[in-house]
Amino acid sequence: MGTMLGGDSLANRAGVVTADWAGLRPEEKRQRRMDHFLSPPGLEFVSDQAARNYRTRARRLVDVYSLREPDRVPVQLPVGNFPFQHYGITLRTAMYDYDQAVRACRKFNEDFAEELEHFASPWITPGRVMDLLDYKLYSWPGHRLGMDVPSVQFMEAEYMKEDEYEALMRDPSDFWLRTYLPRVCGALAPLRSLPPVTDLVEVVNLVQFMPLASSGMQSMLQTLMDIGKEYGRFMEAMAAAGPSGAACGYPVGFGAFCKAPFDTLGDTLRGTQPILKDMYRRPERLLAALDVVADFTIRSVLRSPNIDNIFMVTYPLHKGADGWMSQKQFDTFYWPSLKKVMDALIKEGLLQHMFAEGGYNSRLESINDFPKGAVCWFFDKTDMSRAKKVLGDRCCLQGNLASSLIVTGRPGEVKAECRRLIEEVGAGGGYLLSAGATPEFPKLENLRAIMEAVREYGVYRK
Repeated sequence: MGTMLGGDSLANRAGVVTADWAGLRPEEKRQRRMDHFLSPPGLEFVSDQAARNYRTRARRLVDVYSLREPDRVPVQLPVGNFPFQHYGITLRTAMYDYDQAVRACRKFNEDFAEELEHFASPWITPGRVMDLLDYKLYSWPGHRLGMDVPSVQFMEAEYMKEDEYEALMRDPSDFWLRTYLPRVCGALAPLRSLPPVTDLVEVVNLVQFMPLASSGMQSMLQTLMDIGKEYGRFMEAMAAAGPSGAACGYPVGFGAFCKAPFDTLGDTLRGTQPILKDMYRRPERLLAALDVVADFTIRSVLRSPNIDNIFMVTYPLHKGADGWMSQKQFDTFYWPSLKKVMDALIKEGLLQHMFAEGGYNSRLESINDFPKGAVCWFFDKTDMSRAKKVLGDRCCLQGNLASSLIVTGRPGEVKAECRRLIEEVGAGGGYLLSAGATPEFPKLENLRAIMEAVREYGVYRK
Protein backbone atom coordinates (compact mmCIF):
# COMPACT_ATOMS: atom_id res chain seq x y z
CA MET A 1 0.00 0.00 0.00
CA GLY A 2 1.23 3.49 -0.79
CA THR A 3 1.23 6.26 -3.32
CA MET A 4 1.43 5.55 -7.05
CA LEU A 5 2.84 8.72 -8.53
CA GLY A 6 1.98 7.86 -12.10
CA GLY A 7 4.77 10.02 -13.48
CA ASP A 8 3.92 13.21 -11.63
CA SER A 9 5.50 13.98 -8.26
CA LEU A 10 3.14 15.77 -5.91
CA ALA A 11 5.57 16.24 -3.06
CA ASN A 12 5.94 20.02 -3.31
CA ARG A 13 2.29 20.93 -3.72
CA ALA A 14 0.12 22.49 -1.05
CA GLY A 15 -2.30 19.89 0.28
CA VAL A 16 -6.06 19.83 0.76
CA VAL A 17 -6.03 19.07 4.49
CA THR A 18 -6.46 22.32 6.39
CA ALA A 19 -7.54 23.24 9.90
CA ASP A 20 -11.23 22.70 9.14
CA TRP A 21 -10.74 19.22 7.61
CA ALA A 22 -12.07 17.19 10.54
CA GLY A 23 -15.36 19.07 10.48
CA LEU A 24 -16.08 18.45 6.79
CA ARG A 25 -18.52 15.80 5.58
CA PRO A 26 -17.07 13.01 3.36
CA GLU A 27 -18.62 14.50 0.21
CA GLU A 28 -17.14 17.91 1.07
CA LYS A 29 -13.71 16.35 1.52
CA ARG A 30 -14.06 14.55 -1.81
CA GLN A 31 -15.06 17.78 -3.53
CA ARG A 32 -12.07 19.57 -2.06
CA ARG A 33 -9.74 16.83 -3.30
CA MET A 34 -11.28 17.02 -6.77
CA ASP A 35 -11.04 20.82 -6.82
CA HIS A 36 -7.37 20.40 -5.97
CA PHE A 37 -7.04 17.95 -8.88
CA LEU A 38 -8.77 20.41 -11.23
CA SER A 39 -6.49 23.31 -10.27
CA PRO A 40 -3.29 21.92 -8.76
CA PRO A 41 -1.53 24.65 -6.76
CA GLY A 42 2.11 25.08 -7.67
CA LEU A 43 1.93 23.14 -10.93
CA GLU A 44 3.75 25.02 -13.71
CA PHE A 45 2.45 24.13 -17.15
CA VAL A 46 4.79 24.05 -20.12
CA SER A 47 2.44 26.26 -22.15
CA ASP A 48 -0.94 27.96 -22.08
CA GLN A 49 -2.28 25.23 -24.36
CA ALA A 50 -1.08 22.55 -21.92
CA ALA A 51 -2.94 24.35 -19.13
CA ARG A 52 -6.14 24.44 -21.19
CA ASN A 53 -5.78 20.77 -22.12
CA TYR A 54 -5.23 19.82 -18.50
CA ARG A 55 -8.34 21.64 -17.33
CA THR A 56 -10.48 20.07 -20.06
CA ARG A 57 -9.24 16.54 -19.37
CA ALA A 58 -9.34 16.87 -15.60
CA ARG A 59 -12.89 18.27 -15.70
CA ARG A 60 -13.92 15.35 -17.90
CA LEU A 61 -12.63 12.88 -15.32
CA VAL A 62 -14.14 14.68 -12.34
CA ASP A 63 -17.51 14.83 -14.10
CA VAL A 64 -17.53 11.15 -14.99
CA TYR A 65 -16.47 10.02 -11.50
CA SER A 66 -19.18 12.28 -10.04
CA LEU A 67 -21.81 10.70 -12.35
CA ARG A 68 -22.30 13.91 -14.27
CA GLU A 69 -22.41 14.01 -18.05
CA PRO A 70 -19.01 15.27 -19.29
CA ASP A 71 -18.28 16.86 -22.65
CA ARG A 72 -17.11 13.47 -23.93
CA VAL A 73 -16.64 9.94 -22.69
CA PRO A 74 -13.14 9.89 -21.17
CA VAL A 75 -10.74 7.20 -22.26
CA GLN A 76 -7.83 5.46 -20.58
CA LEU A 77 -5.71 3.83 -23.28
CA PRO A 78 -4.06 0.47 -22.48
CA VAL A 79 -0.62 1.65 -23.57
CA GLY A 80 1.40 -0.21 -20.94
CA ASN A 81 4.90 -1.05 -22.18
CA PHE A 82 4.09 -0.17 -25.79
CA PRO A 83 6.69 2.66 -25.83
CA PHE A 84 9.45 0.17 -25.07
CA GLN A 85 8.25 -2.35 -27.64
CA HIS A 86 7.63 0.25 -30.34
CA TYR A 87 11.10 1.74 -30.06
CA GLY A 88 12.91 -1.58 -29.86
CA ILE A 89 13.88 -2.13 -26.25
CA THR A 90 12.88 -5.04 -24.02
CA LEU A 91 11.31 -4.70 -20.61
CA ARG A 92 14.54 -6.01 -19.12
CA THR A 93 16.49 -3.25 -20.82
CA ALA A 94 14.05 -0.67 -19.44
CA MET A 95 14.35 -2.14 -15.94
CA TYR A 96 18.15 -1.97 -15.93
CA ASP A 97 18.99 0.90 -18.30
CA TYR A 98 16.90 3.80 -17.04
CA ASP A 99 18.18 6.21 -19.68
CA GLN A 100 16.89 3.98 -22.48
CA ALA A 101 13.51 3.72 -20.75
CA VAL A 102 13.35 7.51 -20.50
CA ARG A 103 14.29 7.97 -24.15
CA ALA A 104 11.60 5.53 -25.31
CA CYS A 105 8.89 7.31 -23.33
CA ARG A 106 10.08 10.74 -24.45
CA LYS A 107 10.00 9.61 -28.09
CA PHE A 108 6.50 8.15 -27.63
CA ASN A 109 5.30 11.46 -26.22
CA GLU A 110 6.81 13.37 -29.13
CA ASP A 111 5.22 11.03 -31.67
CA PHE A 112 1.88 10.03 -30.14
CA ALA A 113 0.93 11.85 -26.93
CA GLU A 114 -1.26 14.46 -28.61
CA GLU A 115 -2.89 12.01 -31.02
CA LEU A 116 -3.58 9.36 -28.36
CA GLU A 117 -4.11 11.76 -25.45
CA HIS A 118 -1.70 9.67 -23.42
CA PHE A 119 1.54 10.71 -21.75
CA ALA A 120 4.01 7.87 -21.15
CA SER A 121 6.21 7.87 -18.05
CA PRO A 122 9.00 5.34 -17.41
CA TRP A 123 7.78 4.21 -14.01
CA ILE A 124 9.19 0.72 -14.06
CA THR A 125 10.56 -1.29 -11.14
CA PRO A 126 14.37 -1.00 -11.00
CA GLY A 127 15.67 -4.48 -11.74
CA ARG A 128 18.91 -3.95 -9.86
CA VAL A 129 16.98 -3.18 -6.67
CA MET A 130 15.09 -6.48 -6.89
CA ASP A 131 18.38 -8.25 -7.61
CA LEU A 132 19.94 -6.75 -4.50
CA LEU A 133 16.94 -7.69 -2.38
CA ASP A 134 16.86 -11.23 -3.80
CA TYR A 135 13.13 -10.63 -4.13
CA LYS A 136 11.02 -13.81 -4.09
CA LEU A 137 7.54 -12.41 -4.81
CA TYR A 138 8.23 -11.62 -8.48
CA SER A 139 9.99 -13.16 -11.41
CA TRP A 140 11.21 -10.73 -14.04
CA PRO A 141 13.10 -10.87 -17.34
CA GLY A 142 16.49 -12.42 -16.75
CA HIS A 143 15.53 -13.52 -13.23
CA ARG A 144 13.61 -16.82 -13.33
CA LEU A 145 12.21 -15.68 -16.71
CA GLY A 146 13.73 -15.44 -20.18
CA MET A 147 15.56 -12.25 -21.06
CA ASP A 148 12.94 -11.20 -23.62
CA VAL A 149 9.80 -11.99 -21.61
CA PRO A 150 7.66 -8.81 -21.77
CA SER A 151 6.22 -8.88 -18.24
CA VAL A 152 6.86 -9.38 -14.55
CA GLN A 153 5.16 -12.39 -12.94
CA PHE A 154 3.93 -12.90 -9.38
CA MET A 155 5.32 -15.95 -7.56
CA GLU A 156 2.78 -17.10 -5.01
CA ALA A 157 3.92 -19.21 -2.05
CA GLU A 158 3.00 -19.91 1.57
CA TYR A 159 4.95 -17.03 3.14
CA MET A 160 2.87 -17.26 6.34
CA LYS A 161 2.28 -20.67 7.92
CA GLU A 162 -1.08 -21.83 9.22
CA ASP A 163 0.10 -21.61 12.85
CA GLU A 164 1.28 -17.99 12.50
CA TYR A 165 -2.09 -16.21 12.52
CA GLU A 166 -1.69 -15.32 16.20
CA ALA A 167 1.75 -13.81 15.61
CA LEU A 168 0.40 -11.69 12.76
CA MET A 169 -2.58 -10.47 14.78
CA ARG A 170 -0.61 -9.87 17.98
CA ASP A 171 1.96 -7.58 16.34
CA PRO A 172 1.75 -7.12 12.55
CA SER A 173 4.85 -4.91 12.40
CA ASP A 174 6.97 -7.43 14.29
CA PHE A 175 5.68 -10.27 12.11
CA TRP A 176 6.49 -8.28 8.98
CA LEU A 177 9.97 -7.33 10.14
CA ARG A 178 11.23 -10.61 11.60
CA THR A 179 9.20 -13.24 9.72
CA TYR A 180 7.62 -12.07 6.47
CA LEU A 181 10.33 -9.82 5.02
CA PRO A 182 13.14 -12.37 5.58
CA ARG A 183 11.06 -14.90 3.64
CA VAL A 184 10.27 -12.72 0.62
CA CYS A 185 13.62 -10.89 0.47
CA GLY A 186 16.64 -13.17 0.66
CA ALA A 187 18.90 -10.22 1.47
CA LEU A 188 16.85 -9.49 4.59
CA ALA A 189 17.18 -12.99 6.08
CA PRO A 190 19.40 -11.68 8.95
CA LEU A 191 16.38 -9.80 10.33
CA ARG A 192 15.25 -13.15 11.75
CA SER A 193 18.00 -12.89 14.36
CA LEU A 194 16.79 -9.58 15.77
CA PRO A 195 14.95 -9.60 19.09
CA PRO A 196 11.56 -7.85 19.23
CA VAL A 197 12.15 -4.11 19.34
CA THR A 198 10.09 -3.95 22.53
CA ASP A 199 12.96 -5.80 24.26
CA LEU A 200 14.86 -2.50 24.17
CA VAL A 201 13.55 -1.10 27.45
CA GLU A 202 15.63 1.43 29.41
CA VAL A 203 18.84 -0.59 29.78
CA VAL A 204 20.76 -1.09 26.54
CA ASN A 205 22.86 -4.21 26.95
CA LEU A 206 25.09 -6.40 24.89
CA VAL A 207 22.58 -9.18 24.24
CA GLN A 208 20.14 -6.93 22.41
CA PHE A 209 22.78 -5.71 19.96
CA MET A 210 24.73 -8.92 19.43
CA PRO A 211 22.93 -9.70 16.13
CA LEU A 212 24.38 -6.50 14.66
CA ALA A 213 27.87 -7.94 15.06
CA SER A 214 27.23 -10.83 12.71
CA SER A 215 28.72 -10.74 9.23
CA GLY A 216 25.30 -11.51 7.76
CA MET A 217 23.70 -8.50 9.44
CA GLN A 218 26.50 -6.18 8.38
CA SER A 219 26.28 -7.47 4.81
CA MET A 220 22.53 -6.83 4.86
CA LEU A 221 23.04 -3.26 6.05
CA GLN A 222 25.53 -2.68 3.24
CA THR A 223 23.01 -4.10 0.76
CA LEU A 224 20.38 -1.66 2.03
CA MET A 225 22.84 1.19 1.46
CA ASP A 226 23.46 -0.08 -2.07
CA ILE A 227 19.70 -0.19 -2.67
CA GLY A 228 19.43 3.41 -1.54
CA LYS A 229 22.14 4.45 -3.98
CA GLU A 230 20.48 2.54 -6.82
CA TYR A 231 17.15 4.19 -6.10
CA GLY A 232 18.95 7.52 -6.18
CA ARG A 233 20.23 6.74 -9.69
CA PHE A 234 16.74 5.67 -10.73
CA MET A 235 15.14 8.87 -9.43
CA GLU A 236 17.79 10.99 -11.16
CA ALA A 237 16.93 9.30 -14.46
CA MET A 238 13.21 9.87 -13.89
CA ALA A 239 13.83 13.54 -13.15
CA ALA A 240 15.79 13.81 -16.40
CA ALA A 241 12.72 12.66 -18.33
CA GLY A 242 11.55 16.26 -18.44
CA PRO A 243 8.27 17.92 -17.44
CA SER A 244 5.62 15.71 -15.88
CA GLY A 245 2.52 14.53 -17.68
CA ALA A 246 0.40 16.96 -15.69
CA ALA A 247 2.65 19.88 -16.65
CA CYS A 248 2.22 18.88 -20.30
CA GLY A 249 -1.57 18.80 -19.98
CA TYR A 250 -2.26 15.16 -19.10
CA PRO A 251 -3.82 14.70 -15.64
CA VAL A 252 -2.80 11.67 -13.62
CA GLY A 253 -5.36 10.30 -11.19
CA PHE A 254 -4.12 6.94 -9.94
CA GLY A 255 -3.34 8.24 -6.45
CA ALA A 256 -2.67 5.61 -3.79
CA PHE A 257 -2.53 1.83 -4.14
CA CYS A 258 -4.43 -0.54 -1.86
CA LYS A 259 -5.35 -4.22 -1.62
CA ALA A 260 -8.39 -6.02 -0.29
CA PRO A 261 -7.47 -7.57 3.08
CA PHE A 262 -8.40 -11.04 1.80
CA ASP A 263 -6.02 -10.55 -1.14
CA THR A 264 -3.24 -9.37 1.16
CA LEU A 265 -3.61 -12.59 3.12
CA GLY A 266 -4.37 -14.81 0.14
CA ASP A 267 -1.91 -13.45 -2.43
CA THR A 268 0.96 -12.26 -0.31
CA LEU A 269 0.95 -14.29 2.88
CA ARG A 270 -0.93 -17.61 2.87
CA GLY A 271 -1.33 -18.40 -0.85
CA THR A 272 -4.48 -19.44 -2.71
CA GLN A 273 -4.84 -23.07 -1.66
CA PRO A 274 -3.97 -22.48 2.02
CA ILE A 275 -6.38 -19.56 2.45
CA LEU A 276 -9.21 -21.46 0.77
CA LYS A 277 -8.60 -24.28 3.25
CA ASP A 278 -8.55 -21.74 6.08
CA MET A 279 -12.12 -20.72 5.20
CA TYR A 280 -13.17 -24.25 6.21
CA ARG A 281 -10.62 -25.22 8.87
CA ARG A 282 -10.15 -21.98 10.83
CA PRO A 283 -12.85 -19.50 9.72
CA GLU A 284 -12.98 -17.52 12.98
CA ARG A 285 -9.23 -17.03 13.03
CA LEU A 286 -9.27 -15.97 9.38
CA LEU A 287 -12.02 -13.43 10.02
CA ALA A 288 -10.14 -12.01 13.00
CA ALA A 289 -6.97 -11.71 10.93
CA LEU A 290 -8.85 -10.00 8.09
CA ASP A 291 -10.04 -7.38 10.56
CA VAL A 292 -6.46 -6.75 11.71
CA VAL A 293 -5.24 -6.51 8.11
CA ALA A 294 -8.07 -4.08 7.30
CA ASP A 295 -6.99 -1.82 10.15
CA PHE A 296 -3.34 -1.62 9.13
CA THR A 297 -4.34 -1.26 5.47
CA ILE A 298 -6.34 1.87 6.33
CA ARG A 299 -3.45 3.28 8.34
CA SER A 300 -0.99 2.49 5.54
CA VAL A 301 -3.01 4.36 2.90
CA LEU A 302 -3.55 7.37 5.15
CA ARG A 303 0.21 7.50 5.81
CA SER A 304 0.98 7.74 2.08
CA PRO A 305 3.47 10.60 1.58
CA ASN A 306 1.19 12.51 -0.79
CA ILE A 307 -2.18 11.67 0.77
CA ASP A 308 -3.04 15.39 1.01
CA ASN A 309 -2.66 15.80 -2.76
CA ILE A 310 -4.56 12.85 -4.21
CA PHE A 311 -8.24 12.08 -4.66
CA MET A 312 -8.23 8.38 -5.59
CA VAL A 313 -7.24 5.00 -4.18
CA THR A 314 -6.89 2.12 -6.67
CA TYR A 315 -7.46 -1.52 -5.66
CA PRO A 316 -6.55 -4.50 -7.87
CA LEU A 317 -9.08 -7.12 -6.72
CA HIS A 318 -8.11 -10.75 -7.21
CA LYS A 319 -9.77 -13.51 -5.22
CA GLY A 320 -13.28 -12.02 -5.07
CA ALA A 321 -14.05 -12.69 -8.72
CA ASP A 322 -16.76 -15.06 -9.97
CA GLY A 323 -15.72 -18.67 -9.49
CA TRP A 324 -13.10 -18.07 -6.78
CA MET A 325 -15.58 -18.64 -3.97
CA SER A 326 -19.31 -18.97 -3.43
CA GLN A 327 -21.52 -15.93 -2.95
CA LYS A 328 -21.91 -16.81 0.74
CA GLN A 329 -18.13 -17.01 1.12
CA PHE A 330 -17.73 -13.68 -0.70
CA ASP A 331 -20.27 -12.05 1.62
CA THR A 332 -18.58 -13.59 4.67
CA PHE A 333 -14.85 -13.53 3.99
CA TYR A 334 -14.06 -11.18 1.11
CA TRP A 335 -16.45 -8.26 1.18
CA PRO A 336 -16.80 -7.13 4.85
CA SER A 337 -13.11 -6.38 5.44
CA LEU A 338 -12.78 -4.75 2.02
CA LYS A 339 -15.82 -2.58 2.64
CA LYS A 340 -14.40 -1.61 6.03
CA VAL A 341 -11.32 -0.24 4.27
CA MET A 342 -13.36 1.47 1.57
CA ASP A 343 -15.75 3.11 4.05
CA ALA A 344 -12.86 4.47 6.13
CA LEU A 345 -11.17 5.99 3.08
CA ILE A 346 -14.46 7.35 1.70
CA LYS A 347 -14.80 9.26 4.98
CA GLU A 348 -11.49 10.94 4.09
CA GLY A 349 -12.86 12.07 0.74
CA LEU A 350 -10.96 9.51 -1.34
CA LEU A 351 -12.60 8.08 -4.45
CA GLN A 352 -12.46 4.28 -4.41
CA HIS A 353 -11.25 2.96 -7.78
CA MET A 354 -11.96 -0.78 -7.78
CA PHE A 355 -10.26 -2.84 -10.49
CA ALA A 356 -12.40 -6.00 -10.44
CA GLU A 357 -10.18 -8.47 -12.28
CA GLY A 358 -12.05 -11.34 -13.90
CA GLY A 359 -15.86 -11.36 -13.81
CA TYR A 360 -18.03 -9.78 -11.10
CA ASN A 361 -21.43 -10.75 -12.48
CA SER A 362 -22.49 -12.65 -9.36
CA ARG A 363 -21.25 -9.88 -7.05
CA LEU A 364 -23.06 -6.83 -8.41
CA GLU A 365 -25.90 -6.79 -5.87
CA SER A 366 -23.40 -7.00 -3.00
CA ILE A 367 -21.19 -4.05 -3.98
CA ASN A 368 -23.58 -1.11 -4.36
CA ASP A 369 -23.95 0.15 -0.79
CA PHE A 370 -22.03 3.41 -1.17
CA PRO A 371 -22.73 7.14 -1.41
CA LYS A 372 -23.27 8.43 -4.93
CA GLY A 373 -19.99 9.29 -6.65
CA ALA A 374 -17.75 7.67 -4.03
CA VAL A 375 -16.77 4.56 -6.03
CA CYS A 376 -15.67 3.72 -9.58
CA TRP A 377 -15.95 0.07 -10.58
CA PHE A 378 -13.34 -0.82 -13.21
CA PHE A 379 -14.51 -4.07 -14.80
CA ASP A 380 -12.64 -6.68 -16.80
CA LYS A 381 -15.14 -9.38 -17.84
CA THR A 382 -18.50 -8.27 -16.46
CA ASP A 383 -21.88 -7.76 -18.14
CA MET A 384 -21.77 -3.97 -18.46
CA SER A 385 -25.44 -3.59 -19.34
CA ARG A 386 -26.43 -5.28 -16.11
CA ALA A 387 -23.72 -3.42 -14.18
CA LYS A 388 -25.19 -0.14 -15.45
CA LYS A 389 -28.64 -1.14 -14.16
CA VAL A 390 -27.41 -2.34 -10.76
CA LEU A 391 -24.60 0.15 -10.05
CA GLY A 392 -25.04 3.05 -12.45
CA ASP A 393 -27.14 5.23 -10.15
CA ARG A 394 -24.37 5.35 -7.53
CA CYS A 395 -21.06 4.27 -9.06
CA CYS A 396 -19.00 5.29 -12.07
CA LEU A 397 -18.23 2.37 -14.39
CA GLN A 398 -15.06 1.75 -16.38
CA GLY A 399 -13.54 -0.81 -18.70
CA ASN A 400 -14.61 -4.15 -20.16
CA LEU A 401 -13.07 -3.60 -23.61
CA ALA A 402 -11.47 -7.00 -24.26
CA SER A 403 -7.67 -6.87 -24.16
CA SER A 404 -7.52 -9.81 -26.55
CA LEU A 405 -9.39 -7.75 -29.15
CA ILE A 406 -6.80 -4.97 -28.92
CA VAL A 407 -4.04 -7.51 -29.62
CA THR A 408 -5.68 -9.74 -32.23
CA GLY A 409 -8.59 -7.74 -33.65
CA ARG A 410 -8.82 -5.39 -36.60
CA PRO A 411 -9.35 -1.64 -36.10
CA GLY A 412 -12.92 -1.85 -37.38
CA GLU A 413 -13.75 -4.54 -34.82
CA VAL A 414 -12.19 -2.52 -32.01
CA LYS A 415 -14.05 0.61 -33.05
CA ALA A 416 -17.37 -1.26 -33.23
CA GLU A 417 -16.91 -2.73 -29.75
CA CYS A 418 -16.02 0.69 -28.34
CA ARG A 419 -19.17 2.11 -29.90
CA ARG A 420 -21.26 -0.66 -28.34
CA LEU A 421 -19.82 0.04 -24.88
CA ILE A 422 -20.24 3.80 -25.22
CA GLU A 423 -23.87 3.50 -26.29
CA GLU A 424 -24.69 0.75 -23.79
CA VAL A 425 -22.97 2.15 -20.70
CA GLY A 426 -22.22 5.79 -21.43
CA ALA A 427 -25.78 7.14 -21.65
CA GLY A 428 -26.14 10.01 -19.20
CA GLY A 429 -22.48 9.93 -18.16
CA GLY A 430 -20.71 7.81 -15.57
CA TYR A 431 -18.65 5.67 -17.99
CA LEU A 432 -14.91 5.72 -18.65
CA LEU A 433 -13.83 3.73 -21.72
CA SER A 434 -10.83 1.47 -21.18
CA ALA A 435 -9.63 -2.07 -21.66
CA GLY A 436 -10.41 -4.64 -19.00
CA ALA A 437 -6.66 -5.11 -18.54
CA THR A 438 -3.49 -3.83 -20.19
CA PRO A 439 -2.35 -6.20 -22.96
CA GLU A 440 1.34 -6.93 -23.42
CA PHE A 441 1.37 -6.19 -27.16
CA PRO A 442 -1.32 -3.64 -28.08
CA LYS A 443 -1.47 -2.75 -31.77
CA LEU A 444 -0.93 0.91 -32.58
CA GLU A 445 -3.74 0.86 -35.14
CA ASN A 446 -6.11 -0.46 -32.47
CA LEU A 447 -5.10 2.23 -29.97
CA ARG A 448 -5.91 4.72 -32.71
CA ALA A 449 -9.25 2.99 -33.32
CA ILE A 450 -10.19 3.46 -29.65
CA MET A 451 -9.51 7.18 -29.90
CA GLU A 452 -11.42 7.45 -33.17
CA ALA A 453 -14.42 5.72 -31.59
CA VAL A 454 -14.54 7.93 -28.52
CA ARG A 455 -14.22 11.10 -30.60
CA GLU A 456 -16.89 9.94 -33.04
CA TYR A 457 -19.41 8.28 -30.73
CA GLY A 458 -18.55 9.54 -27.26
CA VAL A 459 -19.37 13.26 -27.53
CA TYR A 460 -22.38 14.34 -25.45
CA ARG A 461 -24.74 16.73 -27.18
CA LYS A 462 -25.76 19.51 -24.81
